[in-house]
Amino acid sequence: MYVSARSDYALRAMLAVAAAGGGGDGDRVGELVKAASLAEVQDIPLSFLQGILLDLRRAGLLHSHRGADGGYALTRPADGITVGDVLRAVGGSLTTVRGLPAERAGYHGVAAGLTDVWLAVHGAIATVVDSTTLADLLTRNSTDHAPTTS
Repeated sequence: MYVSARSDYALRAMLAVAAAGGGGDGDRVGELVKAASLAEVQDIPLSFLQGILLDLRRAGLLHSHRGADGGYALTRPADGITVGDVLRAVGGSLTTVRGLPAERAGYHGVAAGLTDVWLAVHGAIATVVDSTTLADLLTRNSTDHAPTTS
């Protein structure tokens, strides 16, 4: 699996929007986050981010509000959006072989067994990304960086 800048930026943007909305506590909308703010805070080129946000909106993961008070919000709680949802929204298939989805990679002869390997790799990746939600990542972040008391 190759994680492109587009996929990395999409996940970072979704986490920032989720954090502004309460991080999966059941709030549907939460605070609206402006694209320019996301770009600045996450150090993502704004023009690149706008295309990513459009893909996330088209995939039904974000909704947008126009106007001076507009911005982006999650369409559902952060505990209902997985890393896999985000990756598929901006990159398509999780695993590719020579630019094709793993299930379409065909081999013959001595290499025929490679198809099974690529499908197993795809399954393992899907298991991880489809069982990890934005809320899980936000929770990990808050506990990993919590101040220690002595």
